[in-house]
Amino acid sequence: MKKHFISGALRRYLITGLLIWIPLIITLWVLKVIFDTLDASLLLLPESFQTEHWLGVHIPGLGAILTILVIFLTGVLATNFVGAHLVEFWHDVLHRIPVVNSIYSSVKQISDTLFSSSGEAFRKALLVQWPHPGMWTIGFMTGTPGGDVLNHLPPDCVSVYVPTTPNPTGGYFVIVRRADVIELEMSVDQALKYIISMGVVPPQSK
Repeated sequence: MKKHFISGALRRYLITGLLIWIPLIITLWVLKVIFDTLDASLLLLPESFQTEHWLGVHIPGLGAILTILVIFLTGVLATNFVGAHLVEFWHDVLHRIPVVNSIYSSVKQISDTLFSSSGEAFRKALLVQWPHPGMWTIGFMTGTPGGDVLNHLPPDCVSVYVPTTPNPTGGYFVIVRRADVIELEMSVDQALKYIISMGVVPPQSK
């Protein structure tokens, strides 16, 4: 009996310790990957401008600061009259280059849609029947169908992204009737947590 009690206590302590350390370690790992990626931008500078050349040592974080500064200054420049015309000229140049045109246009349209405050993309979490009727999962509304696709669909359809779990960056794009989806009263962040945790961390009911 005592041996069983000690074994159960050790197991409980081990699991409690894992529950504390695993989220912390994964969070730090993700932050390190982001930080290292930003910091690597310093390698794009000429060798004479890198800290190893004129200081003899690498200063961690300088590349991340440089990246954030460049992004900020680009935003400042693009919001004034001259900068807006320069950005428009740059877009026209890229649109004239074969292959680059198709890639750049697609990526820009996606980013403009995702970051637009007035867009519908990833603003609503939906309950959809997937992959067949009677089986439900969570998806995100990405907009409404357009082009010739609209001519071959029943009226009032919506575009839905159905993410996979535990990696939501992979998934499926489906078009369903609006009447066949249920709009959930939960934020996109709550829905993502639910998906990434494979249903282990359900959102709290209101």
